[in-house]
Amino acid sequence: MRLQFEKIDPQPDSSFKIVHLTQPQTCWVYWHYHPEYEIVYIPEGNGRRHVGQHVSAYDDGELVFIGPNVPHLNFSYDKEGPYEEVVVQLRDDFMGPDFLLKPEMEAVRRLFERAGQGLAFGPDTKRAVGPLLRQLPYQSGFDRLLTLLTVFQRMGQAPDIQPLQAEGIQFAVDPKEEQRINRIYRYVAEHYTEAIDLRTVADLANLTVPAFCRYFKRMTHLTFTDFVNEYRVSQARQRLHTDQPIATIGTDVGYTNLSHFNKTFKALTGQTPSAYRKGLI
Repeated sequence: MRLQFEKIDPQPDSSFKIVHLTQPQTCWVYWHYHPEYEIVYIPEGNGRRHVGQHVSAYDDGELVFIGPNVPHLNFSYDKEGPYEEVVVQLRDDFMGPDFLLKPEMEAVRRLFERAGQGLAFGPDTKRAVGPLLRQLPYQSGFDRLLTLLTVFQRMGQAPDIQPLQAEGIQFAVDPKEEQRINRIYRYVAEHYTEAIDLRTVADLANLTVPAFCRYFKRMTHLTFTDFVNEYRVSQARQRLHTDQPIATIGTDVGYTNLSHFNKTFKALTGQTPSAYRKGLI
C-alpha cells in the first residue's frame, strides 16, 4: 500500500481540527501520514490498529495518540454498520512555540515526546477522557480549548499507556513531495471561490496536466476535481451555520450554478444544503 501525505487545515475559528465521524469512511481508507499529532477515540467496537510498524486488533473501543509523520491506516478500515470516531489533529505549537515548555505542562510535554511511538490507552483512561472527547465536536472557542487541555493532562498522567512500537523508530518523509502537495493545497485554499484552471495547478507541481492528474490521484486517492469539490463543500458547511442565503453560500464557495451546488453538496454529505441547515437547529 503506497504511503500518502494528508494535508490538514484547522477550522477557521480554531487552532486545531476536530473530526467527528458517525459512519465508516471506507472511501477514504489509506495508509497515510501528516506532520500533525493526532488523537483517535472510538467509543466502542473492535477493529484493526496499524500504526507505524505495529499491527494488531483493538477491542472495546480505541484511544490512541499518534506523533507527527507516523504512518497509520484509517481506523475505520474494513468497518461496516454503526460506527463513531472522534479525531483531534494539531501541531505541537498550536498554542505557541513555548507552549510545552511551561512548568504546568510537564506531563503533557512527556506525552508529546513519546507520541512518536504511537500510544494506546487502557480502559480506565478511555472511560476518563472519552466523554470529554465526545463533547469537543459540540463545543467552540474557549470551552473546546479547555476540554482539550484537560484531555491532554489526563492522558499525560495515565498509568495505562502502551507504546505501540520501539522508541527511536523514524520514517523517512520526502520534503520535496510534502512541499509540492502543500503548494497545491495552498493554491486551492486561496482560489476555491474562483474557477480553478487545471493547467495553472499543474504548473505549480512542475508537471504536465496528464502527469499532474496521475500524480494527484496517486498521492491523495482523489481526482483533483473531487478534491476541489470536497474543499468547497467543507467551506459551505461552515457557512451554513450562519443565516446567509444558501444561493449566496454556493456562489461564495465557487459554484456559479445553484443546482450544481445542491447536487454536489448532497453527493458528498447525503443531504441538501437546506436539509443540512435544518439539522443544525
